[in-house]
Amino acid sequence: MPRFYIKHLTKYTYTDFVIDGANQIMLYPIENEFQNVSSHNITISSNPKIETYQDAFGNTVGTFMVIEPHNFLSIASEVEIETTERGYPEDAVSVKEQWDELKSIASHTEFFDFLRFKTFDGTPEILDMIRSKNGNELTPFQMVLEFSSYINTNFKYIQGITAVDSKLDLVWKLKAGVCQDFTNILLQMVRMLGIPARYVSGYICPSDENTRGEGATHAWIEVYIPFYGWLGIDPTNNTIANQYHVKLASGRDYHDCAPVKGVYKGNAKDDLYVKVKVGSVKSTTEDLVFPLNKKDKTINSYRKNQEIIQQVQQQQQQ
Repeated sequence: MPRFYIKHLTKYTYTDFVIDGANQIMLYPIENEFQNVSSHNITISSNPKIETYQDAFGNTVGTFMVIEPHNFLSIASEVEIETTERGYPEDAVSVKEQWDELKSIASHTEFFDFLRFKTFDGTPEILDMIRSKNGNELTPFQMVLEFSSYINTNFKYIQGITAVDSKLDLVWKLKAGVCQDFTNILLQMVRMLGIPARYVSGYICPSDENTRGEGATHAWIEVYIPFYGWLGIDPTNNTIANQYHVKLASGRDYHDCAPVKGVYKGNAKDDLYVKVKVGSVKSTTEDLVFPLNKKDKTINSYRKNQEIIQQVQQQQQQ
């Protein structure tokens, strides 16, 4: 059972002071028989109170407010976690029985959201790929593995050419991107097969194999395999998500499990810095710190607060 030490830094720097920052964090690793969290500490600039709750998908969600004027927001999450390897599907039930089982659960409310897919430029080609399988001669598990291998073979891992909000059409055209892009494409492919699939955010940890996606949050999918349950598939590395994948949250898509998001009031633009480091020895995370910025100073004065409120009110009236 490997043990990992994860440090996840997020920092927003604003071009001017802002107020009334309402923020949501999903930085709490799922705890189950495969993930045991030994310790977890979240540190936020200005030390606001964090309220937590469970969302509809079973994820732990944290919310907090930063009301006073501030020109930066930093969030540091430090986790010590132990993971356990899980068994793979035996895939012994007949092909027909497995596909029939998927048809029978398609109308169940717990799977409904995970079967809806988006049409995009690649949809006709994917449908042709599905039809070429000659009446589902492969089991659902085998089909998912084939599609994962297809993405891994035909899409190039290139950072910086896509963004969080990049459309499926663009990724399909480029045949390139990062883990989130590959996950979004595989998610649609699997749902088109009639197999429930959900988006997963988390971390990928160092192993003996070369892995892509380290140094930031990682993404993969979980598929529902008949007579087995949910299983993680990582198209970026063409592997089954196991003890080297630490799961934070899952949902219908990225928006359901974004690690950090929020809004604020003020006439300012923001710049985002994110860094993740994962190691099997605790000392490997101690050298990861926020970059210094001379503007990182919060003014908590009544006068400054009133000035910003007045600016916001003037902008709303325009």
